[in-house]
Amino acid sequence: PEAEPVLPPDLGTRLADELARLGRRAKPGALLVAAVPIDPVDAIGLVGRALAARESVAAWLQPAGRIIVGVGTAAEIALDGPDRFAEAARIWQGLAGRAVVGGPAAAATGATEATAATGAAGAGPILVGGATFAPGRSADPCWRGFETGWLRLPRLLVTRSDGVWLATAALLLDEAADLEAAMAELENLVGRIGLAGPALGPHRTAEAVETALPLLRRVGGQPDRRTWEAAVARAAGAVSRGRIDKLVLARRVDVAAAAPIDVPATLRRLTATAPTATIFALSPSASPERVFLGASPERLVEVRGRRFRTIALAGTIGRGQDAAEDDRLAAALLASEKDREEHAVVVAMLRSTLEPVSESVEVGRGPEIVRLRTVMHLATPIAGRLRDGEEILGLVERLHPTPAVGGWPREAALALLGEEEELDRGWYAGPVGWLDTAGDGEFVVGIRSGVVEGARASLFAGCGIVADSEPDREWEESELKLAALAGALGRFEEADD
Repeated sequence: PEAEPVLPPDLGTRLADELARLGRRAKPGALLVAAVPIDPVDAIGLVGRALAARESVAAWLQPAGRIIVGVGTAAEIALDGPDRFAEAARIWQGLAGRAVVGGPAAAATGATEATAATGAAGAGPILVGGATFAPGRSADPCWRGFETGWLRLPRLLVTRSDGVWLATAALLLDEAADLEAAMAELENLVGRIGLAGPALGPHRTAEAVETALPLLRRVGGQPDRRTWEAAVARAAGAVSRGRIDKLVLARRVDVAAAAPIDVPATLRRLTATAPTATIFALSPSASPERVFLGASPERLVEVRGRRFRTIALAGTIGRGQDAAEDDRLAAALLASEKDREEHAVVVAMLRSTLEPVSESVEVGRGPEIVRLRTVMHLATPIAGRLRDGEEILGLVERLHPTPAVGGWPREAALALLGEEEELDRGWYAGPVGWLDTAGDGEFVVGIRSGVVEGARASLFAGCGIVADSEPDREWEESELKLAALAGALGRFEEADD
């Protein structure tokens, strides 16, 4: 069968012509951004083509909401060190201030294009990326290429926002820039990823889910069950003695398949089986063959104008075999003192953290039940209005890590994690998201996630430990969480104990 287009055949030329026009009028140091409207495209097919072309990707996929697929790198801001988010915000402000935005989808305001505002939703530069759970560099080989966090301005960006599809190209114009060569490179990039073979075409989500899953086998992980359950018991004891209120312990499972894991097919399965989650896939510029991907059910924070939204998500139970059992389990979760205690810690932390930077904070009545593919959670929505001068990266810095992935009180919990958890989390449970020049954006917590490279993957899961946590139950809960991603990658050859 003939290849199917995922991008308009003339897109590269249209974007290159617009960037060249902007570049001829811009000063060195300007950030050139051209945006054009396009018809709806197969976003996951685009991710697949980019990876096949060995281009880095930064994808954010919400089946019923926003879609962002970034390919290549125009600029990248490192997230490293104790002030990583504040420093990134400072660099982004300077870069955005030099943006020259043009193209049919942008509407200039004021006397110069350098102060252009976006006409269509999303018609402007956007950063996409994530950060390590803890400041500093990850040393584990599992995280090669992800040693630090980063926020990337993609070379080519395809977005859907408020129903509007756009393609945006970005170029940082330095003194040595050869504009003609840069335009040729852009056209070449769009041409190489502009077609998708039949396996990556649109409207094949159901087919991807129904296709026989590849066999997976467990080839390692850390820590082993005995070590992890002993750590759970010690953490529960620390809570009982009043040292902390809650601690979250994580574990990792390494799996292997007989052939390279199909990342686009995995993303399609996650989209079909976790339609309310945010699906993400990010690969480093230097190692695009390694992909950190997942389906996060937990929003860290979303900002639109001065309004923000977040969610307290803590307390877990498995799904039932039928609707009646599902309802019984949901009722048991709502009645569980252990899970409600764990959940209340997260709600209290979010409220106390957000109040100093907010004009108002509204905590939803709850908790309520959120039903995912393999588990159910207790959830309480929280919203509010920010004070003047507050921005999304500042909120990310305040909120991360939440008690749902670290523990509480934060400093005491992180100190105890340093004693009890030998695992290098890397980007697992770190913030993953996007932001634009207006300060709007959204970050989720990078859970239900793992790193895929070739035929191997490392999957991560964590559990919140409170005073009456039972080690064997927490192990089983972690297995349920691991299953959310493992089930999209393949199926195990045999059960593991």
